[in-house]
Amino acid sequence: MWADIRRLYHDSAAFAVALPILFSIPVILEFTQHVVEIDLGMFDGHRMAAALDNRRLTLGFAKTLALILPGYWFVRYMAWDRDAARAKRVVWPAAGLFAFQFVIQASFQWYALFGPSIAAAMALDGSSATYVSAASIALATIGGVYLTALFVAWPLGNASIGPLRSIAIMAGSFWRAIGYTIAGAVPLMAVHYALNYGAMGRPRALVWILLGLDALVVGFLALTTVGAHYLAAHHAAARKGVRLLPSSKID
Repeated sequence: MWADIRRLYHDSAAFAVALPILFSIPVILEFTQHVVEIDLGMFDGHRMAAALDNRRLTLGFAKTLALILPGYWFVRYMAWDRDAARAKRVVWPAAGLFAFQFVIQASFQWYALFGPSIAAAMALDGSSATYVSAASIALATIGGVYLTALFVAWPLGNASIGPLRSIAIMAGSFWRAIGYTIAGAVPLMAVHYALNYGAMGRPRALVWILLGLDALVVGFLALTTVGAHYLAAHHAAARKGVRLLPSSKID
């Protein structure tokens, strides 16, 4: 497993060098959001007011979409052993399958940012609201793990792995998938939060430097998060003797 995790971070760095324009998409959106946050005084003691500003929320949603996009290119990059030319191709049916799952994920992200909580929609409060919110997060996490094979196979152009087959593939690999997810997200998330909190109340020049570094960290985080999903699906599929790559030569 440790060899897989090392590969995840090495492949992320190689992707950033091989395909810098694609890598820069979430980086640019993250930095743009920081520009707005600085303008709102978020790092000068006005954190709460800035956090609820519509400009920041809108850019936050755009950034979330930008974080999903590498799910197409980086999965292909890892699956075809750093073949950059193959990874960046926008081909059918891979692009269409990814677009479908992109819309679904974008819809969930929009609701999470702008929609009411499930507890609020059910008119619950107090402990009932807490339990319902916790249960919804747990269900979303569990469901996401079991659909990992689908989310990985579709950008590769493999439409034969649907929801039920994905569940069957991931069965027995749940905790390993969680381990990959933690390894792919937590280290860079820690750096991300450290840079943001470290910028609070600092001289403006230092704020720009720290947030510029943070934008790069978020760019790598977009890769390592989806790359962790690839590792989980790849391991689970190998255990079940299933191919994630499409059987045809069209990719």
